[in-house]
Amino acid sequence: MNTEMYTTSLDMNTPGAATAQTDGPESEFQRLKTRAHRELIDSLDLSRITKLDEPRLRRHIRSLAEGMLRDKSALLETVDEERLVDELMAESFGLGPLEPYMQDPDVSDILVNGPHEVYVERFGRLQETNTVFADDDHLLQIIQRIVSRVGRRIDEMSPMVDARLPDGSRVNAIIPPLALGGPTLSIRRFGAKPLEIDDLLDLESICPEMVTFLQAAVAGRINILISGGTGSGKTTLLNNLSRFIPDGERLVTIEDSAELMLQRRHVVRLETRPANAEGHGEVTQRDMVRNSLRMRPDRIILGEARGGEALDMLQAMNTGHEGSLTTIHANDTDDALSRLEVMVSMAGFELPVMVIRRYIASAITLVVHLARLKGGVRRVMRISEIDGLDGGEYRVQELFGFRQAGVADDGTAKGEFYSTGNTPRCMRRLHELGIELPADLFCDRTIG
Repeated sequence: MNTEMYTTSLDMNTPGAATAQTDGPESEFQRLKTRAHRELIDSLDLSRITKLDEPRLRRHIRSLAEGMLRDKSALLETVDEERLVDELMAESFGLGPLEPYMQDPDVSDILVNGPHEVYVERFGRLQETNTVFADDDHLLQIIQRIVSRVGRRIDEMSPMVDARLPDGSRVNAIIPPLALGGPTLSIRRFGAKPLEIDDLLDLESICPEMVTFLQAAVAGRINILISGGTGSGKTTLLNNLSRFIPDGERLVTIEDSAELMLQRRHVVRLETRPANAEGHGEVTQRDMVRNSLRMRPDRIILGEARGGEALDMLQAMNTGHEGSLTTIHANDTDDALSRLEVMVSMAGFELPVMVIRRYIASAITLVVHLARLKGGVRRVMRISEIDGLDGGEYRVQELFGFRQAGVADDGTAKGEFYSTGNTPRCMRRLHELGIELPADLFCDRTIG
């Protein structure tokens, strides 16, 4: 029996009918709905519903809602009954006014700046919606429902939370006193069917020559760092690169909020844990990386390097766990390496810069940089190889890139992929492993 979704809604304080800050038909509808939702909960027979499975429970609540509304003929003269029943169901089982966007496969981000300001992103472009909540309490109720389902909490003592929904969507919420304008909610959605390499090729996010080389590099156990800004597609590319790992290898993934969806067997997924209300019990990514070394992994996949765990990840790459992958937030390849240096220094050791750079240069072979360009299009902007140090500076050679050449009529960035003509030094290793690549793959030319 699965009554968790309903039980959660009972535990929340159903918002009252406080006057919305922005009046209008939609705000009035939300106020009427929250009153109806409170009456609906009051009318439920708890001794009966606990014996129902979820499908029967949904039918029971819908029947009660329809019956309740039939007794309010005056209400139905001005309100769409079917919509009101559907949204009452969403209030009890889903995310209230946001539920339609959770069911829309074209929506990639849902951004709630307050009860009367909701934006969504479709196809890389932000759009303001006419969706509103009844008031701050109504929005807070939805936030509390989300975080309670994943064992997190949000209140005045812990006013920020990162969580994920059952479908893998990432949620960030922040409430007063830190959020001055009221509760704020951001949902980064992930499709039910993850984008695959063929999808990325169709979207021209990457070109076939890049895929050929990266597939060989992953199979040849080359350590890869994926860099890029927020929403540039780092996680999507990491998911796809992991599919090139040969069968029979044991993978351990480590994430702050589990987003990776590796379509393969023999994967151990680990997720960090925040401290409890008493400030105890926190498990960090660094703890996870250290523990993973005792789990006999062939490769470690760190969802995102954020702090001192970068040192432990580099140590793993240098001590028998070759072919590991991780991502990092950065604006370009050079910035990614600089940020990695800072993260290593956060591990608490007073290491000279030259020692850190030698460590990075010996661990990381390829840096794949992505960017989100005008119009929301994602592109692999550069694939570079780190070939040691020269005079204390990284010796980096670019292998492939994307050159932007203006903006198309629809407002999206356009351009072309190219190969630089540089032959990567890691080709020797690939050759030793019997991995052969086309002779003209690295010729200086436009590709894709």
